[in-house]
Order: sequence, then C-alpha cells, then structure tokens
Amino acid sequence: MSRRARFVRAQRMTIVNGMLALVALVVILQLWLLTATVNAYLGGDTSLVIPAAVTSLVCLALNAGLLWYLHGLD
Repeated sequence: MSRRARFVRAQRMTIVNGMLALVALVVILQLWLLTATVNAYLGGDTSLVIPAAVTSLVCLALNAGLLWYLHGLD
C-alpha cells in the first residue's frame, strides 16, 4: 500500500513559512515591476509593457501554484 506521507505540524509550519517568504518576495518584485513599467510608459517607452505583463503573469502563476500546493498539504 502506497500512502502519501503526512507531515507533522512543525514540518508543515516550516513549509508554510518558506512559502510565505517566497510569496512576499514575489509581491515585492511585482510592485517594483509595476512601478518601473509605469515610469517607462510615462516616459514614452512603450516597448516594455508587453514583457512586463508577461512577467507579471508568470509571478501570478507562481503564486497560484504555491496556493495549490498549500491546499494539497493537508
């Protein structure tokens, strides 16, 4: 019988704390990306809008994947 190993409470809290730190880092990255993109756009450089939007979507996918993993942790 192959059962999925359950994490003890301390292990789950370590995983959750690590995920929280990663999410905070990604959110700070997205805020910086938004600020830099708006600054460049207002300065007349429209070539950065699409790459910044794609990068922001990748950050969203990363955070959604972490949330999906978190729900599977229980």
